[in-house]
Amino acid sequence: MKITVINGTEKRGVTYRLKEIFLQYFQGAEITEFYLPRDCSSFCVGCTSCFMKGENYCKDFNCINAIEKSLMTTDLIVMTSPAYVMHATGAMKALLDHFGYRWMPHRPAPEMFGKRAVIITQCLGAGAKSTAKDIKHSLSWWGISKIGVFNGALMSDIIWDKVSEKRRKKLTRNINRLACKFAKIKYSKPARTKLITKIRFNLCRIIQKQVRKNGVVELDNEYWYNNGWLGKSRPWKS
Repeated sequence: MKITVINGTEKRGVTYRLKEIFLQYFQGAEITEFYLPRDCSSFCVGCTSCFMKGENYCKDFNCINAIEKSLMTTDLIVMTSPAYVMHATGAMKALLDHFGYRWMPHRPAPEMFGKRAVIITQCLGAGAKSTAKDIKHSLSWWGISKIGVFNGALMSDIIWDKVSEKRRKKLTRNINRLACKFAKIKYSKPARTKLITKIRFNLCRIIQKQVRKNGVVELDNEYWYNNGWLGKSRPWKS
């Protein structure tokens, strides 16, 4: 089994601790980790090269390509981020911006439709849910249907050892519950694609068919055509 972890910060604090507890349930798995911003230190500048010419024209192609290769071949994606002003870290947002071309209206990767993902977030008080939503929004538009979410609220201190024992036990119990759930999955079989994902895909398909009908054949449209998605083929098996 392969797991790819994208850490929204290089800081090894509470989020890191929770992620390590989660990964303990996957002994023997091949785990590849990326730390932001170290492994993707540049912002997307909105040049649209990935949309118009191809992702290899992105100024940050080397680091983005390394992360994408790992995502494509992994069985489970784990995304972590503490809440920064009630949202994902800037480094995580910068990474997700780079993958805009992988959203369903553009060039979604067929591999993503059968994958599972877990999002681990935490905050001092409020903000964990909105942080997870930032990340889940991208994952779902990549085509991933099976997404587990852990939202933790510290409620006392941002240092793990200073958090009350009662709160630490609750956080540990909840992350263990999520880990146990995902550890029981048979990863040899692709995840089931949910109806909402299929609806999104088919709405994008209608748009791409109309684009081709109008004679505006660009990179995205050619991608859909070559994958057979304008016909009867679909990127999911169930």
